[in-house]
Amino acid sequence: MGAAPLTNGPVTVKISVVGAGNVGATTAQRIAEADLADVVLVDIIDGVPQGKALDLVQSAPVMGHSRAVLGTSNYEDTAGSDLVVITAGLPRKPGMTRDDLLRANADIVSGVVENVMRHSPDPILLVVSNPLDVMTELAFQRSELPAHRVLGMAGVLDSARFRAFIAMELHVAMEDVHAMVLGGHGDDMVPLPRFSTVAGIPITELIDEGTIERLVDRTRRGGGEIVSLLKTGSAFYAPSAAVYQMVEAIVRDKNRVLPAAARCEGQYGLDDQYVGVPVKLGRRGVVEIIELALTDAELAALHASAAHVAEQVAALAR
Repeated sequence: MGAAPLTNGPVTVKISVVGAGNVGATTAQRIAEADLADVVLVDIIDGVPQGKALDLVQSAPVMGHSRAVLGTSNYEDTAGSDLVVITAGLPRKPGMTRDDLLRANADIVSGVVENVMRHSPDPILLVVSNPLDVMTELAFQRSELPAHRVLGMAGVLDSARFRAFIAMELHVAMEDVHAMVLGGHGDDMVPLPRFSTVAGIPITELIDEGTIERLVDRTRRGGGEIVSLLKTGSAFYAPSAAVYQMVEAIVRDKNRVLPAAARCEGQYGLDDQYVGVPVKLGRRGVVEIIELALTDAELAALHASAAHVAEQVAALAR
């Protein structure tokens, strides 16, 4: 039985989340409980998406929403999706880098994209699977969609971690802190202290250089720190929150400026490559890539991060 069309106000929207693990299921929960859209939750392990979807539906009366959540192992239920969030893939384990996941998750993501595109002619693909930037490039190649309709979630998450660490250091409200992290979603990501503020005040005026470097380093290791603590899993509350913020910006056509893995076509001196940059997000996906006036050092760091992503993409092609 196919899924019913989703509605969000006057515009018909259908959102599918592929991968019913912690990130995917929590993303589905956030979307439904915010009354943003109905959700189709997909996983190849029969029973898991159905069970989690039923659990979410049974929480709806308490949480006060009437959004439907359909769990399925059949991609036919995703037919006509306007937006597909891809979280499917193997999670990191202690001692494992995002790069270690490269080939295993490439096979998984390729299969997901093939199945999604068979049933949805023109979706927006939001990739969450790691290694993030490489999997986003792979989804772009396999889907043959326009670049603005394929993007990856990384910068919002990395920036959220940086924001949290800044707020904790200064003992200020989290909501007053804004930050920008560019580059690949890995150890060579590029947090930008000059573009990170507390109520509009640059953190360079509030925190000494040594402390900023410590917070930058912790941000780069943010995912690994959680993996080492959990021992049998990886982060999912912050990643799903980051996905939700991007989904909301797209579905509600908010034109929010957020960092995301987008395909640069000359911006920042990068050609035909996915990497984390500030973008304007709206109903068509990436409406615009925002070019910041970076210093030579910041631009060099971004290029170094992008070069690592390019190496991974090349390795995958071999």
